[in-house]
Parts: sequence; C-alpha cells; structure tokens
Amino acid sequence: MGFLLNRTNGAAFYAHSSVLTKYAAMTTIIDRLSIFFRLRRIGVRLALSYALLLGIFVVVASISVAQIRKMADLSDKFARNDMQRLLNVQALSLSTEGASNALLLLLTAARTQRESEYAAVDEKNRQIDTLITALAKSFEDDQQKQTLQALVQCRAQYQRGFFTTVDQLEDEGPEAAKRTFVKDVQPALSALLSESNSLLARERLSIQAHQLQAQQDLERTGRIISLLALLAVLVAAVLAWLTTRSVVRPLARMESSALLIAGGDYAARVPPTKTEEVARVGHALNTMAIAIAAREHEIAHLAYYDALTDLPNRTQLVNQCEQGPMPYKALILMDLARIKIVNETLGFDTGDTVIKQTGLRIAEVLNQDTGLSSAHASLYRLSGNCFAILCSAPERQQLESFKDAVQAALVEPIRCGPHTVDVSLVFGIAASGEVALPVVTLLRNAEIALYAAKRSGNSVAWYSDAQEASRLSHLSLLSDLRSAVKASELQMWLQPKFALATGVAYGFEALVRWQHPQRGFISPAEFVPFAESTGYIGMITQWMLETALSTLAAWQTQYPDLSIAVNVSTHDLRDPNFAERVSALMQQYGVKPALLKLEITESGIMEDPSAAIALLHRLHDTGIALSIDDFGTGYSSLSYLQRLPVSELKIDRSFVIDIDQHPATQRLVKTIIELGHGLDLSVIAEGIETQAERDTLLALGCDAMQGYFASRPLHGQGLQNWLDQLDT
Repeated sequence: MGFLLNRTNGAAFYAHSSVLTKYAAMTTIIDRLSIFFRLRRIGVRLALSYALLLGIFVVVASISVAQIRKMADLSDKFARNDMQRLLNVQALSLSTEGASNALLLLLTAARTQRESEYAAVDEKNRQIDTLITALAKSFEDDQQKQTLQALVQCRAQYQRGFFTTVDQLEDEGPEAAKRTFVKDVQPALSALLSESNSLLARERLSIQAHQLQAQQDLERTGRIISLLALLAVLVAAVLAWLTTRSVVRPLARMESSALLIAGGDYAARVPPTKTEEVARVGHALNTMAIAIAAREHEIAHLAYYDALTDLPNRTQLVNQCEQGPMPYKALILMDLARIKIVNETLGFDTGDTVIKQTGLRIAEVLNQDTGLSSAHASLYRLSGNCFAILCSAPERQQLESFKDAVQAALVEPIRCGPHTVDVSLVFGIAASGEVALPVVTLLRNAEIALYAAKRSGNSVAWYSDAQEASRLSHLSLLSDLRSAVKASELQMWLQPKFALATGVAYGFEALVRWQHPQRGFISPAEFVPFAESTGYIGMITQWMLETALSTLAAWQTQYPDLSIAVNVSTHDLRDPNFAERVSALMQQYGVKPALLKLEITESGIMEDPSAAIALLHRLHDTGIALSIDDFGTGYSSLSYLQRLPVSELKIDRSFVIDIDQHPATQRLVKTIIELGHGLDLSVIAEGIETQAERDTLLALGCDAMQGYFASRPLHGQGLQNWLDQLDT
C-alpha cells in the first residue's frame, strides 16, 4: 500500500514538474517573442492595441455598411421588380376579370352598340397580352415560369374561343355566341383567372419569403455586430488590465520611490520593470537620485566645511553640538592678526595660503602631546581668519599649554612663493565652571574675550564676568543714548579760548556731557567712542549744533563777537548732505556764519580726502570757520593740508604737556606753528595747565590757548557768572 502511495505521489510530482517545465518554456517563448516584436515597449503595445481595436471597428463598420447596402438593394429590388411584378400579376387578374365582363356585355349588347364593346374587349385583351409579356421578362423562379406558361396556354385557348364567339355573334346571332362562350370561352377565362390568381399567390409568398430572408439577415448581422462589440469590450478590458499591469503599477511604484527620494531617502531605488519606457524612466530616476545624493553630499560638505582649509565651520560647530549633550568644557578662539594687510599688500592668494598653512600648523599642534591630545578636541575654522578649538579639557593649565604650543609653532614665518609672512594669533578663551554651559554660550564668551584681548593689545584674554558686564553696559548705553537726546539728558559745556598776546577770550569750544538719570555723570571718553562705532554720533552732532546755534542766537545782543566751535566726527564727514543741514540750521536760528566754527580731526579727513575736502569747501562757502583739531596726531599730507579751506590749526594736548621741559618738543611745536602761519592759519594750543606751558607757547609764536590754566569747561550758572565778568 505504501509502495502504491509513493508511486502515486511520485507520479503527481513528475506531472507537476512537467507542468512547471512547460510553463517555464512557454514563458521563455513569450519573452523571446516579446523581445523580437518589441512588445515590451509601451508604444508598440499601444499601437497594437489601437490597431486591434481599430480593426474590430473597421470590421463592424464594414459589416454594417454591407448590411445597409444589402437592405438598400433589397428595397430597390422590391420596389423595382417584386412590387412591380406583384402589381402586374394583380393587374393581370383584374384585366382577366374585366375581359370576361366586357365579353358578356358584348354578347348582350345591341348591334348598334357592339362597336364600342368590341373596343373595350380588345383593350382588355391587349392589357392581358402586355402584362403576360412583362411577367415573362421579370420572372426568375422556375415555378412562377411554369405557372406563367400555363397561363399563356389558357390565354391562347381563351383567344381561340373569343374569336369563335365573335364570329358566331356576327354570323349566327347572340344565342349561338352565348353557347360557344359558355362552352369554350368561359372555362378558358376561368382557367386564365385561376392561373393568374395562382401566380399572384405565388408572388406574394415569394415576397414574404424575401422579406423573411432579409429580416433573418438583419438579425444575423446584429448578432455578429453584438459579438464583435463584446469582443471589442473584452479586448479593451484585457488591454486596460495589461496597461495597468505594465504601466500604471510600475508608475505607482516609481511615484513611491520618487516621494522617498524627495523626502531625502536617496538610497531608494525604482524597481526594475519589463516595460522599456518605464524602465528607462526608472533608470533615469535612479540616476537622478544618485546624482542628487552626490550633490547633496557636496552641498552638505560645502555647508558644514570650510572650502579653503576643509575644516568644519561654524555651522557644523553649532549643528554638531545641537544633536546631543557633549562633554565640552572650553572653547578657544584664535584670530589671525594682520591678515587684512597681507591681502591688501600681497594679494588674496597669499592671504589664503597664510590661512591654510596656519590651520595646518594648529592641527599639527592639536595632534601632538600639547595638553589637549588626551582631551576630546576638534578644530574649526570660523568666518574670516578665525579658528576655534572645542575641547573637553577642564584645566586652565592644559589650555595654556596648548596656546603656548601654537604660538611656538607659528614662530617660523610662513613662506608663500617668493614672500615670507610672520604670523601671530590673538586668543580668546572661555571655559565652563562647575555648571556646564551650552556651546553657543561658550562661543559667545570666547568672542567677548577675543575682542577684549584686541582692545587691550594682549595676545590672549580669558573670559570673565566683568567683560560681560562691560558688554551689557555698552548695550544699555546704546539703547539709552537715543532717549538721552530726546529727553535733553545731554549737556553742552563751553571751554573758553583766549588770545595768548592779549589774554582776551574770543570764543568757546563746545563739549558734550551726559547726565544719566540712574548712572549719574557718564564721561565722554566712555560713550563718545561707542557712539562713533555704532553711528549714533550723528545724533549727538545734530544736538550739539542746534544747542550751539540757539546759544549764539541768544548772545547776539550782549555777546555778539563770541564764537562757539563744535566738533565734527568722521561719521558726519561721510554724510553728503551735512553742509546743507548746517546751513539750514544757521538760517533757522539767524546766526552769522562766522560765529560758528567746526573742528575736524586729521584722521577724519584722511579716511576719504577727496570727499572730505569737497564737503569742507561747501561748508566754507557758507561762511563757517573751519579748524583742524588734534593736529600732529594724524597722518595728513601737506599736499592735502594746503587744499583745505581751514582758518585754524589746533595743536594736540600731547605736544603741550610739560613743553617747557622738552626742547625737542618745543622745536617740533615751533615748526607746526610756522607751518600754520605759512599757510595763513591761526594756531591754537589745547590742554595748557601751567603758567610755564603758556609762557613757552607764547614765546614760540602760538596765537591762542585753551586749557584748565585759563578756564575749565563751564555750564549753567557757572558759565553765566563767567560771562558776567566780561561786562565788568
């Protein structure tokens, strides 16, 4: 029994294997045929599909047209032949009956009336002959022809009997003719009528048969067209299924893959398909995904790495630290000094080489045993010429050791082609205390320390809370300074100017002071440079000009010869409309232009000499007196000096301090004085605090003085008391 079961299972297995083999062979043949006939192309498939549907449509249309033509032919044949033949057969029957009736009238008519009756009988006989002749030409059916032949014989028998009856009527009289009519003519007419009726019946049956045949043909054509329409529907359904299988489904998978690629999954691939067009699109999409992935990687590298040094950049620094907590304890910022001079002098290529070589040297130090080798440390290049080290070193000594090692590595100049460049770094270091700080906070603190090192002129600075307090204080001043101008918290103090020869006061220099409502008095040395760096100095200048002009307008009656000098910043010299604004203010307050003086520093003029000289000429054209402030501390050229429309040189205080004790300084100041006189300029010295300094400057030929020795700056009631002394 087991043997039989095994045998049966084996037979089933072999049968199944044979079926699979045949199926595989059939699939291979179909694939080969598909390749040979290029059936894997959508265009070929669609062309064949449309051709098949069009062929079915043409067949249906052809059958329909043929059936319509056949029906038209049948209708035409029925109208021209069958119907005419039927009408002729009916007419024959009627003519036979008419001939019988006409002959009876002839037999009963009087002799005088026989002539008209003869004509009627002859007319009926001619109609019968004409109809028989027409029917003989139109009949195609053998039975109809035999019936017609029998009808012709009956007609001939009737004709003979008719002629006999007519002869007897004329020769023997009506009684003999009637007997012949009853004996010969009437049976012949009855036979003729019977045959014509038989012919009519056969013709009607023939017409009915033709109509039935036409109806059957029409029904058969309808069934054929319905079958073809059903076939077209089935073919369309199969084609739709094949299209869905070979096009829509692959396109759906392609859409899913494209959405994955659009979502950033560049590893997603479009699965292969046998449809050539879809396969090519899929291949193109896969190629695009690979290309986009490569470009995305390149873009990401460009976004997170510096193109020059290939070091991680600031974005990578912040992005990496935002991904999760890291054991970072300190951040070192290193700013490459004098790189701007290198770019301007030797070119940007040399500057790039210096930056790149500096980065390589820092990286070499980082890889050595320099205090940070055992710590988790990474090197970054931030914007411009700034590098950063983010590390987990908690000890200050480790950071100091690394800083010293970097400075030692940069002792040797960097060679850039034919040039050698000395390199130095400024360090700003920020470290976390017991509480870990976010990296962005460390970066901000390190930047504050770096700027502190630059301001102090040191090579390194550690971040401290005092630096943060100073920074916050400056930010607070920035917001308070705008409101200070509007709230009249600023004050204008006036320091008198005296002629050295006579000791007579001829004017003042206006000095700004700030009385803060919470902080109290704020020194100009604290907020004026800050206002210049932020651009707020323009508001202060505008306020000082308006205050000075309003004061001069008030003095026009009692002190008409006193002038006020207002300092003009570099920011004001960049304003092309500054001269027009000053002129408008003078017209507004009705002040003589000569009573307002503007003091401009050498450095402000030399920032953009051409624009500054043009502005000064427009100011001079309004009648305003111009003075060069802090002369000797800048870098002005004598070629520019002789082109300036100024009337006064103001010797800086640094040349005046203890001038009586320094012969070299006296010779230098004497040269400045002679230079000013040579240019027809008045020379004034500021900052005189002793009698000896005054006497020395008088001996050197200086024209005027200003300083604590003569008078401190005055304001309010103190200024008024000083002015009252001028009247006594």
